[in-house]
Amino acid sequence: MALFAAGAIAIWWRVRDVPPPAAPAVDIVSVRGDRLALNDLKGKVVLVNFWATSCAACIKKMPEMVSVYQTFRSRGLEAIFVAMPYDRPDHVMAYAAANKLPFTVALDVRGDIARGFGDVKLTPTTFVIDKQGVIVERIVGEPDFVRLHALIERKLGEAG
Repeated sequence: MALFAAGAIAIWWRVRDVPPPAAPAVDIVSVRGDRLALNDLKGKVVLVNFWATSCAACIKKMPEMVSVYQTFRSRGLEAIFVAMPYDRPDHVMAYAAANKLPFTVALDVRGDIARGFGDVKLTPTTFVIDKQGVIVERIVGEPDFVRLHALIERKLGEAG
């Protein structure tokens, strides 16, 4: 009986293997007031990170996230760091300015972006979107940076 149950579970996992979801069609406003539509970034690999100034892990890993962006931006990586709706905008803007964050930092005051990405609640949560606009990885918690580098490298090398 246990063998049958294990086999049924294995088949269920294969059957439920659906294609990865497309990135949501969300509009983003940066802390500088710039507007961009995520759909306009098709053709590029995009890193979307949900974070908060009150998230110790987010702040601790921010220098490594900056390094990831600086390593790959010349090859077409875009990065959008979305502050959670509960994060005070003045804290986000002060942190971004003080740390000279080189990527787009966005406010999600109403939570529309977090909802678009599956109702993100935990920080950090990071998404990697390929050149076709498909979410290829969702990372909840601190990323494995070796694995993240390898994934971005691979996706940047793929045809758009």
